[in-house]
Amino acid sequence: MADLFKQRRLAASELKVGQSRVWISSDSEAAGDLSDAITRADIRAQIEAGNIKAKPRKGNSRSRFRLRAEKRAYGHRKGPGHRKGAKGARTPRKEQWMAKIRALRRRLRVLKDGGQIDRHTYRMLYRKSAGGEYRSTAHLDAYIKAKGLARSE
Repeated sequence: MADLFKQRRLAASELKVGQSRVWISSDSEAAGDLSDAITRADIRAQIEAGNIKAKPRKGNSRSRFRLRAEKRAYGHRKGPGHRKGAKGARTPRKEQWMAKIRALRRRLRVLKDGGQIDRHTYRMLYRKSAGGEYRSTAHLDAYIKAKGLARSE
């Protein structure tokens, strides 16, 4: 079969697709017509005749991605071999702090509204929380119990 590089280039331009998406018929009867087609008008005629077509766009399947995402949501595929960046890159220190302080403040509010601690104790514990005294709500509860700050009814 003849070299149809020029025809492919012109057809790509006419069809407004890349050269890799141009399909040229390998039919022996059309071969002569295709090699003689040297103008854009000739190429358009070959396109209308069906000897030259644009291949459909190739898409990437998302099924593999979805499967991976599902496993990651479950906690798999998240080990050290899959991580890039510094320790605090995936959940920044500030976000960790925000989650912790919000939990502590929520717990303090519940204790105050429930009447388990008075407002003076609440303020003292609130300030200590802001200063980073407690690691978690469990740590806060343990501190309250150890110091006997909860009201006994």
